Amino acid sequence: MKKATRQAYGETLARLGRENKDVVVLDADLSKSTKTAIFQKEFPERHINIGISEADLIGTAAGFATTGKIAFASTFAVFATGRAFEQIRNTVAYANLNVKVCATHAGITVGEDGGSHQSIEDISLMRSIPGMTVLSPADATEAEKMVFAAAQYNGPVYIRFGRLNTPVLFDESYDFKIGKINTIRDGGDVTIAATGMLVAEAMEAAKKLKEEGISARVLNVGTIKPLDKDAILKAAKETKFILTAEEHSVIGGLGSAVSEYLSEIYPTKVVKIGINDQFGQSGDGAELMKFYGLSSENIVEKIKSGCKYME
Repeated sequence: MKKATRQAYGETLARLGRENKDVVVLDADLSKSTKTAIFQKEFPERHINIGISEADLIGTAAGFATTGKIAFASTFAVFATGRAFEQIRNTVAYANLNVKVCATHAGITVGEDGGSHQSIEDISLMRSIPGMTVLSPADATEAEKMVFAAAQYNGPVYIRFGRLNTPVLFDESYDFKIGKINTIRDGGDVTIAATGMLVAEAMEAAKKLKEEGISARVLNVGTIKPLDKDAILKAAKETKFILTAEEHSVIGGLGSAVSEYLSEIYPTKVVKIGINDQFGQSGDGAELMKFYGLSSENIVEKIKSGCKYME
């Protein structure tokens, strides 16, 4: 079964709206694409279309937060974090307001919209803001649980969602907690720390590696900030090296977060898979994943090379 995390986001907002009358949703004229139209249909009085004005989107969400509302602000990731960075930084985070910036169409799997719309810098931008919590779901199930967790969390949160239909990895028993990494496969040779849709690729890579006698631990890093340092340190101490995998630039994302921490505490070899200092391009989302090396095959190749290096 496959389902886009943006679809799970829209459906979960509607459920949340039924349970909590303080939830308000704002959108920048993209509600059909971000799927907040699902909430709008059921709660039109609590859904505000700001129009194509991202700075106003964030500023208005901040205003609602000052009245005790839980404000969910949505648009494409490249616009939310790019055009409205200053408002997120100064109006939301600086004042520690209870705004949830839920950005869809993150990463290169936006596909045919091309490099101008493919946000591969959003994690880097958001994790650099003091006090900002940064989440990235692996599948639709985790996306649902993240939305509920974000609503219960008091403070600014950024969640990135994808356009592409991706494998549903977890069932309803899956336990998500902000700030905690879930080990979804044990292994003693190497660690694959993945986030977002790269978690599915990591799991597939681990199966292939097992056939070649390499035991890979797979960490689902749903929370990129605050990073679960205990889980990362444990992996560094118990396996030969760590490979990070993300649909994001290797600059400033998950790989950077892991490297920054371990370099000071427990220097460890970290191999990064992501977008290597370049823009995306127009194309089929799945094909772009392979073109940019965001595949289980590339994970396997990098790990095998790393293991030879560590011998």
